[in-house]
Amino acid sequence: MGTSVYLFSGGQLRRKDNTLVFESPDGTKYLPVENIQEIYLFGEVDLTKSLLEFCSQKEILLHIFNSEYEYYMGTFYPREHLNAGHVTVKQVEYYLDPQRRLDLARRFVEGAARNMLQVLKYYRNRGKKVEGHLERIQELEGKIPETAEVPALMALEGNIREQYYRAFDAIVLQEDFQFDRRTRRPPENHLNTLISFGNSLLYSAVLRETYKTHLDPRIGYLHTSNYRRFSLNLDVAEIFKPILVDRLIFTVLGKKMITRRDFDAKLEGIYLKESGRKVFVSEWERRLGTTIRHRSIGREVSYRRLIRLELYKVEKHVVEGEEYRPFVAQW
Repeated sequence: MGTSVYLFSGGQLRRKDNTLVFESPDGTKYLPVENIQEIYLFGEVDLTKSLLEFCSQKEILLHIFNSEYEYYMGTFYPREHLNAGHVTVKQVEYYLDPQRRLDLARRFVEGAARNMLQVLKYYRNRGKKVEGHLERIQELEGKIPETAEVPALMALEGNIREQYYRAFDAIVLQEDFQFDRRTRRPPENHLNTLISFGNSLLYSAVLRETYKTHLDPRIGYLHTSNYRRFSLNLDVAEIFKPILVDRLIFTVLGKKMITRRDFDAKLEGIYLKESGRKVFVSEWERRLGTTIRHRSIGREVSYRRLIRLELYKVEKHVVEGEEYRPFVAQW
């Protein structure tokens, strides 16, 4: 499986013969392309047309982040080589059928809600006072089957996630990392900065795995497929946010791997310094490589592989009619 390369500083990324070269104030770095699957660009990086052509030829994704606040800006997505016309047609049919689209969107929200509950139950069993939030989320989860339109379902999912985020203070128990309320682009406090940064990494990871399937990432069901370049990765990411992003945040804060010193404040909001980004990314890669016992296939799989398997399930649902059941963590 291809590796991920993270470039935190500014510079120029260019092609040189059959390899990539990154030139920055820190020096020159050669990037052999044989095993690279994706490159994350966090700094002000200059790109050339020949570089993009080379990345497309080698099927390397380029994920671009805002250089100030690290939120996800977009991805250079090479020409799809596995997209299948009949799969795209089936995806569109599902999207254009209001009932089938709603059914699949509900399943994404149900998977997300159940994984949020699993995370809170995990910490409740370790003495964290999250019972009230658990009960309110369970109450809201019961409304998913009766929600009749996708916009209303999105609003319900937002209410569920708001209750879930409000439990973070009881888990983290650090004055420097209080939730207050969800803020984005830019985030207004330290905890929101970590949530936004982690979610951005997850969106990119799901997009990477989508590229290895027959699915078209532009066609989502919970997130509307209109002016947004990609939306299916946002749908599937909802399921994995609690178990990948949020538990990672609790780990790096609980172990004091990231502290207030790893952030800077600007007039518009809070951003994560390079020191904090490097720690988070290192733990993120470790997390994606962690294996769990998959009950359905009876063997160990990494979380990165698990994302791909989830996408395969979505594909079978829309193409073959095999019922899609979202992954729910068991601890």
